[in-house]
Amino acid sequence: MTFRALNQKYLEPGSQYLMIFGIIALCQPWNLFLHRYGMTMTLVGLIAFMVTTKIPRDDQPDEGSHS
Repeated sequence: MTFRALNQKYLEPGSQYLMIFGIIALCQPWNLFLHRYGMTMTLVGLIAFMVTTKIPRDDQPDEGSHS
């Protein structure tokens, strides 16, 4: 597995999930630790998403073309 495939399969969705979890952590009132670091998680996820989307995807041929 190449780094580009690893990025596409795990890192990019992981950064999106981290942003979503950070927003949920900010909105919940029960756990002070999650509320305190919710904005940090959201920002780290946003920066990771910005970095991972700059890495080009693997060039895979279309399944319909047989050349």
